[in-house]
Amino acid sequence: MSLQNVRTLHVHQKVTFMVNRYEVFVDDNGRPGALVGFAEQKRLKIKERVTIYTDPSKSQVLFEFNARKVIDLGSGYDVTDGQGRSIGLFRKDFTRSLLRSTWHLEQPGLGQATGAERNRFLAGFRRLWQWIPIVGDAPFPMRYHFDFVTENGAPVFSVDKKTWLRDHYLVQIQDPGVDRRLVIAQAVALDALQSR
Repeated sequence: MSLQNVRTLHVHQKVTFMVNRYEVFVDDNGRPGALVGFAEQKRLKIKERVTIYTDPSKSQVLFEFNARKVIDLGSGYDVTDGQGRSIGLFRKDFTRSLLRSTWHLEQPGLGQATGAERNRFLAGFRRLWQWIPIVGDAPFPMRYHFDFVTENGAPVFSVDKKTWLRDHYLVQIQDPGVDRRLVIAQAVALDALQSR
């Protein structure tokens, strides 16, 4: 099966001492099926660069995303294939994200999609969480969800956190034209970069 034909993906994060590990699976009747993406993000990097491989052997690059600047307040991340060709880009909307996390995703020929947290109340509570003494240092315990839509409101894809403690996400893709590698990059970034 071609990755571009996939409509549902599962993204799992596993935390280890020095890296965050991401595994991306195609859906198999509501459960994770075949592995199609694997990444290890080193912690405490100044300039973000994440490479997604086709499997844990890291022998073949599926794509990677790179921060445009060291300090990123909306400058964006370029997504490129294994040969360095542009797939698209995504960026956090710093101003809108003060109240409700918002991201913009661009793919050549497809235009821009905007993704925001589905639940405004939960978005506000998540911001308050980080300011609570001692508690704010713990991971946010509530599930959050993002919906990405085109400028005219047509759905592109959604990312739903499915578990309370572990970071497992279900990605539902509605737009057949959106590059699945760009979708995976944004889904991983929602976990890896959300608190930045």
